[in-house]
Amino acid sequence: MGVSASLLTFEESEQMPDEPGKLELLDGKLIRLPPPKFGHMEIADHLCDLLKPALAGPNRPPHLGRAYVEMGYKMGGTVWLRPDVSVLHAHQSRGGYLDGAPALTVEIISEPNTAQEIDRKVKKYLSTGGIDVWVVYPKTRCVGVFRQGHAVEFRGELRSELFPDLTNRSG
Repeated sequence: MGVSASLLTFEESEQMPDEPGKLELLDGKLIRLPPPKFGHMEIADHLCDLLKPALAGPNRPPHLGRAYVEMGYKMGGTVWLRPDVSVLHAHQSRGGYLDGAPALTVEIISEPNTAQEIDRKVKKYLSTGGIDVWVVYPKTRCVGVFRQGHAVEFRGELRSELFPDLTNRSG
């Protein structure tokens, strides 16, 4: 993973050349991540598949929109993040880009991620309109669920106030 030395605006980051992997902008710092590995994307797809029925059923939370893998969100002039999985707010501002944090953000930890970067992302998502941030640690089968001023850790299962009927247990 690489972080640029000089600070960029979102508009400047849009002019960056296409390259393999994922580019994000966090408080003006460009973050380059390698392309995700197969196992990483399997987890993202599984979580998205798990969320979609909860977002379409009769008990659908009315304040939530659709679930996406790798959707980008612009959060001010110096932040552009692409969480592994996300769920929109039902009426999220949609110009040329989605504005503000998603209602739910899921970040799946892999080797290039640093603790400081993930901590900054969690705080950014929650301070710009996010409700829940899930940080998934595949190697330890642990999920941290963060809300404003509140964090809970689950091992081998996932529970969330956003989706009270959601059950995902791994053996």
